Amino acid sequence: MALRSNPTLRQLRLGAELRRMREQAGLGGSQLARSLGINPAHVTQMESGRTGISVERLRTIAALCMCVNEPLIDALAEIITDRDKGGWWEEYRGRLSQHFLEMAEMEGRAHGLSTYTMAFIPGLLQTNAYASAVFARGYPLLPPHEVDLRTAFRMRRQQVVRSGETPYSAYIHEAALRMQFSGPGVQADQLGSLIEDSERSTISIRVVPFTVDALPINHENFTYVEGPVPELDTAQMDSGLDSVLFDAPAHIAQFRSLLERIDSAALSAEESRDFIQSIKSDMESNNA
Repeated sequence: MALRSNPTLRQLRLGAELRRMREQAGLGGSQLARSLGINPAHVTQMESGRTGISVERLRTIAALCMCVNEPLIDALAEIITDRDKGGWWEEYRGRLSQHFLEMAEMEGRAHGLSTYTMAFIPGLLQTNAYASAVFARGYPLLPPHEVDLRTAFRMRRQQVVRSGETPYSAYIHEAALRMQFSGPGVQADQLGSLIEDSERSTISIRVVPFTVDALPINHENFTYVEGPVPELDTAQMDSGLDSVLFDAPAHIAQFRSLLERIDSAALSAEESRDFIQSIKSDMESNNA
């Protein structure tokens, strides 16, 4: 079997979980290879997502590693059997960077999503005009066709939450509600769209106002992606020009704790809706 040159995010996660399973059992790669009757290099390739495995081999590895977490094993088996089902984001491969595709893949496979943003409205809730303005103000400046491509991709991503397929909780700092990327008109329309989205049964929008004491967060935004089992949850954070993914148990526990603290500090859904409406009304009256 030819080695994959560009494993998908789920293939990489499967490999990472196989490695974690082996390490938790205290087995080296060579030890596991001997028990499986394969070359040690094959173990490395499985754990890096560069080669696939069967469900039968997954269950053999789980038994050798003394893993008795059946829900996790079943979820990993689902990744294997689902490997040939590509998502809509594959249409953009070669046109957008891997970061964009990974975000869409995570969202498309998520069982639940939560975001926290301080500088801008969450991408999954942005209007077309707002998203276009955000991309147009990057540095260095993007050419118009790139702005249009990224905006179209972002609008396509929103289907996962606007369709009601995936429960979504958005925690938005007041700063993001007031930050303007293309004048008060675009911002007011964006706030109106937030109010409409907040009425959807599967979307929760909660505001963290300026009056809340500073939260212990050393980054402006992050996304928490719920997997089919808690062990397969993932957190994503933007860092400079890159996107960083976290799946280690300690990191996941930290992000869960952060979400709990943000949730306890944020206004209720109804209070948040009223708060957003007040900002929108002030913005419209000041620019009438």
